[in-house]
Amino acid sequence: MRRFVALSAAVLAGLGLFTTAGSANPESAVPELAQHVVSGWVGTWAAAPAAAVPNTPDGYPGYSIRNVVHTSAGGGRARVHLSNAFGTTPLTFGHVTVAVQGSGPDAVPGTLRSLTFGGSPVVVVPSGAEALSDPVNLRVPADANLLVTTYVPAKSGPVTYHPAAAQTSYFTRDGDFAASESGAPYTEQTSVWHYVSGVDVQGGAEASIVTLGDSITDGVGSATGANHRWPDYLADRLHGHYGVLNAGISANRLLLDVPGSGAGQNALARFDRDVLGVGGVRTLIVLEGINDIQQDPHQTDPAAITSAYRQLVAQAHARGIRVLGGTLTPFKGWRVYDDTLEATRLAVNAFIRTSGVFDGVIDFDAAVRDPADPLRMRPAYDSGDHLHPGDAGYERMAQAIRLDRL
Repeated sequence: MRRFVALSAAVLAGLGLFTTAGSANPESAVPELAQHVVSGWVGTWAAAPAAAVPNTPDGYPGYSIRNVVHTSAGGGRARVHLSNAFGTTPLTFGHVTVAVQGSGPDAVPGTLRSLTFGGSPVVVVPSGAEALSDPVNLRVPADANLLVTTYVPAKSGPVTYHPAAAQTSYFTRDGDFAASESGAPYTEQTSVWHYVSGVDVQGGAEASIVTLGDSITDGVGSATGANHRWPDYLADRLHGHYGVLNAGISANRLLLDVPGSGAGQNALARFDRDVLGVGGVRTLIVLEGINDIQQDPHQTDPAAITSAYRQLVAQAHARGIRVLGGTLTPFKGWRVYDDTLEATRLAVNAFIRTSGVFDGVIDFDAAVRDPADPLRMRPAYDSGDHLHPGDAGYERMAQAIRLDRL
């Protein structure tokens, strides 16, 4: 039996997720704050570990790295996930902090908290593993930036990271400045996230939504630092009632790994870590498969892709998670486009729309395609490469999601 969250009609109505005859279009409904107490842990931000930073055999000894991450939901307590998923040796964190971001690498005064792990400020994370911090009391705002700072005191081996952050973070090579409220020591910048893979909050949102996908979910083509990925726009529509966790990895595929590319493990291989292992998950949105079609080697048998969907849904349902399938968006004009690949995409989309395997369908294809040429993305939504949407396209994708289906 699926463990879906049971809500009364009155609560659903308060959230804008319950409609009656004559009610507003659920696609444009905006949830209002429900008057209830939430006690469980819910993810507010996530970034799926994708690979090891190339050419980092010693790691980053002596570095303090101040990762900037954006919350979807707020709460009164926080805890942080750190990853050594692609490390080859044990990784020691000597000092880790979390704070609300002020300007750039500056923390808002009074918000910086040093984290512990089983009561210790130091934690050793084996290769392939993750560490979860002890909770700290911190008023975490929804729709705001946090600073998660890590200090690694010694050589640690390859560094696990998420390459396509679309966010500027900061670092220093000069030692432990994790507890510095001032950003002055952080004289260098990076465009990726190192080590940090998630932030949970308690006392705010009732559950989380996970978005599993590739570069289109990761936000490639969106403005840096603007939080204009389609999961961000979805979080804006939900106003902090649910956490929205981005499990997109650029170039990721359902069926194959792409060694050395930074594209992560295939979606089925990483599913347990990036989806099932996340706390408080209510709903999964799947938008993945275009890279299986357009990347070399091309997957032109729709049955192989749809079989992977069936397996994702089966595993999610076994954990009581609702699954919505997103149709694959147009890519005519992309560098490898041809009729054979397009036929595969159309067949996969027909399966998503009509098979009944998913608990609901989000027609991203219909939302962004050009009415004058439905195999192509509408120019106003196209980032310019004919595969990835730009900011307007990502916003339109989020608008296509019916909130009453989540």
